Amino acid sequence: MSTVLIIVIIVVAIILLAAVFFALTRGRRVAAERRQKRELEQRREQVVTEHREAAEARSSAAEEAEHRARVAGAVAERERAEARLHEERARAHEMGLGDEELMREQRVTREETTTREAGATREETATERATTTEAQSTPRERNGDR
Repeated sequence: MSTVLIIVIIVVAIILLAAVFFALTRGRRVAAERRQKRELEQRREQVVTEHREAAEARSSAAEEAEHRARVAGAVAERERAEARLHEERARAHEMGLGDEELMREQRVTREETTTREAGATREETATERATTTEAQSTPRERNGDR
């Protein structure tokens, strides 16, 4: 009986060891699957974040481009309006309606020329006075020794 008992104990021990080995292997597999799921979730979150950041950047760039387009449109509209204004002025001059403006511009130009000439004459007179005063002073006075 003792040999049978030893064999039974050995068989039970082998079965227990097999069960423990199977449980450990299964536990490792389950832990590995959980780890893979966590890593996958982290990668998903990272990719989602990257895509959202890229979407925000592109959205900002699109808004900026739209703004530049609106500004360019406004500039183009202003240029068209100025072109129409010049065209209308040309028609007015063709019909002789802009003669008063031409006469006024001519008068202003003459007045500016006269004012410049008078200013130049005043500067020449002031320079002549300084030269005359300097010629009458002594060398010490010219050097600042008074």
